[in-house]
Amino acid sequence: MPSLAVLTPQNIDAALAVQVRPDQAHAVAPVVKSLAEAYVHPGVAWPRLIVDGDRAVGFLMAFFDIDWRGDGTLTRSGLWRLNIAAGEQGRGHGRFAVESVAAELRARGTEEMYVTWHPGPDGPEGFYRGLGFRPNGETSGGQTVGVREL
Repeated sequence: MPSLAVLTPQNIDAALAVQVRPDQAHAVAPVVKSLAEAYVHPGVAWPRLIVDGDRAVGFLMAFFDIDWRGDGTLTRSGLWRLNIAAGEQGRGHGRFAVESVAAELRARGTEEMYVTWHPGPDGPEGFYRGLGFRPNGETSGGQTVGVREL
């Protein structure tokens, strides 16, 4: 059964070793970029290692109340990054990660969860749509913005 772990000096190397399949690398930033973003966005970024037993199987980073437009008029929360290790895909770890973020957001009183994905036939749109996300007509950095009611 997967679980989430806070990043520590003991598991940071395992987190950095998580890599998606080579054909997916263009669609999701590597863990090292997420950790750099978490460092410069303290209190907003929520990085977690996804573990199954003693194996690191993935990495996620949620965001809480980020200034979406950059002008203070709209804040959103959701899933910022999801990396499931190449050899661990198709085992429910991604679904577990999304549902874990949804549970955390609900516990914080959030009613909507946002995510962005690389558009096109090689992107994860089907995965996110299967979990209840729907495009809201926006893009962010060339990616499709999806929303799911909580």
